Amino acid sequence: MEILLERRRNEPCHCGSGTRYKWCHGKIGEAAATLPSDNDMQRALAQLEAEQMIREQQQGLGRPIVAAKLNDHQVVAVKNKIYYSKEWKTVPDFLSGYLKNVLDPAWGNAELAKPLADRHTILQWYEEYCTYQRKTIKTPGVVRSAEVTGVVACYLGLAYSLYLIDHNVELQERLVRRLKKADQFQGAYYELMIANALIRAGFELTLEDETDGATKHCEFFAVSKKSGKKYWIEAKSRAVAGLLGKTTVDGGSDKNPLSQLIPHLNAALAKPASDERLIFIELNAPMSADAHDGKRPEFIERATKRLEDYQTKELTTDKSAYVFITNTAFHRHLEGQPAFVVVPFGLGIPDFNRTGYFRLSERYRQEQKHSDAIAICDAFASFLKFPVTFDGSLPSETYNASSSRVIIGQTYFFDSIGDNGTLGTVTTATVNIPEKAAYIAIFTPDKQSLILKQPMSDSEIEDYKQYGDAYFGRPEPPRKEIKTSLDMFQWVVKSSRGMSRKGMLEWFGKRPDIDRLAAMNDDDLYMEYCEAVVISMEAMKGARPKEK
Repeated sequence: MEILLERRRNEPCHCGSGTRYKWCHGKIGEAAATLPSDNDMQRALAQLEAEQMIREQQQGLGRPIVAAKLNDHQVVAVKNKIYYSKEWKTVPDFLSGYLKNVLDPAWGNAELAKPLADRHTILQWYEEYCTYQRKTIKTPGVVRSAEVTGVVACYLGLAYSLYLIDHNVELQERLVRRLKKADQFQGAYYELMIANALIRAGFELTLEDETDGATKHCEFFAVSKKSGKKYWIEAKSRAVAGLLGKTTVDGGSDKNPLSQLIPHLNAALAKPASDERLIFIELNAPMSADAHDGKRPEFIERATKRLEDYQTKELTTDKSAYVFITNTAFHRHLEGQPAFVVVPFGLGIPDFNRTGYFRLSERYRQEQKHSDAIAICDAFASFLKFPVTFDGSLPSETYNASSSRVIIGQTYFFDSIGDNGTLGTVTTATVNIPEKAAYIAIFTPDKQSLILKQPMSDSEIEDYKQYGDAYFGRPEPPRKEIKTSLDMFQWVVKSSRGMSRKGMLEWFGKRPDIDRLAAMNDDDLYMEYCEAVVISMEAMKGARPKEK
């Protein structure tokens, strides 16, 4: 904190005098006379909120990474343990070292002494990961970006999942032992993937005592920090001989991806649960690299249809669950682009993720009701994104000394203005991505308003695309591309907040059903208003809104 304050005290004073802050309004003894204005406080709070948004997009909603630089060492605290190294410049560097430490270097070296085909799956991944590093790291010690491949998803994904459960919950020795046993590795690995997604989605996990054989129980339970709801978690993964440590003794054929879908579902439902269930079932099927939720493999459609039939013909009325069908084919294509699909299904929950035609307001309310399940899907969508910086700062700024990022509300010296340059307070900023340039509006001490064009590097452009206006210290999430009428409805709901009841009724004017509208409560009237706005906008484009 002292270092941060000293850096700010050395910046130009906000009054525009051209003198450093510590020699102007920051003089000791003048603090009482120079309390920050309300605007200054609002800008500072906005910047802090924007920084938190960036960190949460990188690290999720679990505990923040706790790290610091100590001399030439990077130090990372994982719950009550301390790790450090001179070699760690990025979080992936740390994760690789952390994984080796957790699994025990002696065990890893013993596996490496075996022929490649006889090694544990993790050490086979390690061999491929080393090859990946040799291909992508051109200059040792210099940070550069690289594509996430299948082996990165497997090796670093395992390391990050272990770190998350260690830092946020508890890393049980029994889980580590299961990972190191070839025949138990797949189950432990999949459970860790689920824990990863839940922690990043904002759930607090509690592990069950797996040594208690007196009763059946789920792997763990989770409580949503947002809704406060408690869920019992069960994770099942189809075993295939020759993959993830399985043999013909404990693995089946690879021909039918749905062979274990219903047996796994029945086994999960058979376990007692006093709260709502989240059931995750991994199909472990081959899949092309270009597959995604918008282009699903045919077996995913068959899985959904099978769940619909199960619900109609076999599900008892006392059972329900949020079922997530997953297919993570990372381990099948270590050198290629990782592909995965996650499909949620409301088993015995008729208003969740169903096809058909719904009013926009009805679909919106369904999403609000089932926001926990949707948050899990969003976390899975970010599964292949790993934090890069330890403190949640922007990679383009942390690893690039010449970064040109500006923060709205801050004052800078712009040497491109006039012959001698000028101080200017940034009032707003935006980015033209095709031009790779930022357009920055400033206000100078002589009360001029100017707009500057500033080039941006590729890494700065990537950060802006990922973090939106938070890049400039404005706490606004990245703008969601509007593709459907529901997207438009969500945008109208957000942008029209604060509309008065009188204003909404006046907007409806002399509609024949104005009396019905006037009798609605505020929330229902607001939903009706937003829906009518979207329909009006769609009508101007010559098309009524359609939803799948």
